[in-house]
Amino acid sequence: MLTKLTSAGVRAVLVAIVVATPSLLLPSVSGDTSQIVVLIGLACAVLTFVEYASVYPSLVEFRDAPPFNRTRYLSLFMTVFFLSVLARGQVMPNGLTMFIQAVGALIGHALDFPYSPVRLVILSLPDTATVQEVAQVRAAAGMAYLIGLLAITFFYLILKLHNWPNRSGAFNVWINLPTFDPTAGGDVVDRLNRDARVNLALGFLLPFLIPAIGKAAAELFGNAMVNEPQTMIWMVSLWAFLPLSLFMRGIAMARVADMILEMRKRTSAAETPGGLLVT
Repeated sequence: MLTKLTSAGVRAVLVAIVVATPSLLLPSVSGDTSQIVVLIGLACAVLTFVEYASVYPSLVEFRDAPPFNRTRYLSLFMTVFFLSVLARGQVMPNGLTMFIQAVGALIGHALDFPYSPVRLVILSLPDTATVQEVAQVRAAAGMAYLIGLLAITFFYLILKLHNWPNRSGAFNVWINLPTFDPTAGGDVVDRLNRDARVNLALGFLLPFLIPAIGKAAAELFGNAMVNEPQTMIWMVSLWAFLPLSLFMRGIAMARVADMILEMRKRTSAAETPGGLLVT
């Protein structure tokens, strides 16, 4: 029990660090912003602690099937950290910020081609955005998109090369998929495959839909994405992280469906014509 509480506490602290990273790295953060960040960080930390300290799951999926959530966390942390360093370099440049800015600009230009998600992010900026602001958003979007692609590739390699999640022991569908009800009706495998396809489709479409939503929001709330560094950091981070999460969830649910099919085949092969199990 102590080990479980300690593990939950460490995870809660790590989540709070992600929330606080932009405020810690960016200079001249207002007092009101710091208070809001602290409240959001505490809320996320408490939610994470309660989720991992409890025996019965509620929201977090694949909590006992590493490295699913670890991959998502690292991708989000790296995205927020690098974008915060990029934003810090606009005010307090140093060797690290200049290096990351150069890498981000290179990646951004490589991914900035017609109809690409990075191009759509740039097109969602207001007409009053300066050349420097466009270059900043392009570098941030390119860096975030690359991190997301690397995270998906890493998870897919873990799934194929290490037979995830079997290598971590018995897989409990109820614990790892608390929002999925296997008794809701219909074949479980068909429902898992259907949900997997829906998640993959949404993961593919979101990088194209979010910039359109951001363009509409800019007309209501002004040019916060280019004027407020923290707004830019979180909008670009979520633009890359949400499709990544949906892609990973779709791949994982398809893998669970394949595991159930394999178990059914082994059970059928072990049965005699009379329906008795061979011992």
